[in-house]
Amino acid sequence: MNISVLSPDKEFFTGEIDSVKVPGVSGEFEVLKNHAPIVSALNAGAVTIKKKGGDTLVFKIKRGFIEVLSNQVSLLVQGIEES
Repeated sequence: MNISVLSPDKEFFTGEIDSVKVPGVSGEFEVLKNHAPIVSALNAGAVTIKKKGGDTLVFKIKRGFIEVLSNQVSLLVQGIEES
């Protein structure tokens, strides 16, 4: 599964991942390989990306959107703060 994390001013992260956990407007949820297609708004909170190979990337966002389609995840976010 691949992910692109974009903010208005830069590409924050792209790469192959095992999972991503995000703060959805109706609660936190996790996306794994072969997840059903989805588009969702995101609230302020922590995003946790488990990279392929075991490393973990955690950062906070103010708000954003996630789109999942055919094992491609796009995170469009504002207010990234690295933890």
